[in-house]
Amino acid sequence: MSLSAAAALWFLPFVLPICVYICYTDMKGMRIPNHAVVALFLVYLFVGVVALPLDVYFWRYLHLVVVLVAGIALNAGGAMGAGDAKFAAAAAPFIHIGDLRFLMALFAANLLAAFVAHRLAKRTPLRHLAPHWHSWEAGSKFPMGLALGGTLAIYLGLGLFYGA
Repeated sequence: MSLSAAAALWFLPFVLPICVYICYTDMKGMRIPNHAVVALFLVYLFVGVVALPLDVYFWRYLHLVVVLVAGIALNAGGAMGAGDAKFAAAAAPFIHIGDLRFLMALFAANLLAAFVAHRLAKRTPLRHLAPHWHSWEAGSKFPMGLALGGTLAIYLGLGLFYGA
């Protein structure tokens, strides 16, 4: 992985609780709250300046802009929720550009696993642990925050052990 283990070590303790919270809120209410996205951005703003060299730190804001523009376009086309687009944009600066192919494969695997796990839980007694979650009744819609938050958390966790 191109992500440094030191950067992953700095980011993971702050990002992991936010990712778990985003997974929870998206499954519960089919929404990714703005305050969670802002919190993720603030982690990068304050921790990133310590975790990364300054030139890298500033260039990664370009990742945020590119992903936000793509997310807005996907949202306008109905392919992605607005919260998902905002979360992906706030998560983008944490990703080393050299890991992009790996991240796409990780996201695809995590999306498939999250989708299957969610659909199975929806049809089993596990559903009774959280009977009022909106994601159970959302029809064909899927709480993408479950896959997005999980992917960022797993990426940083793998970076901790396998990072440069």
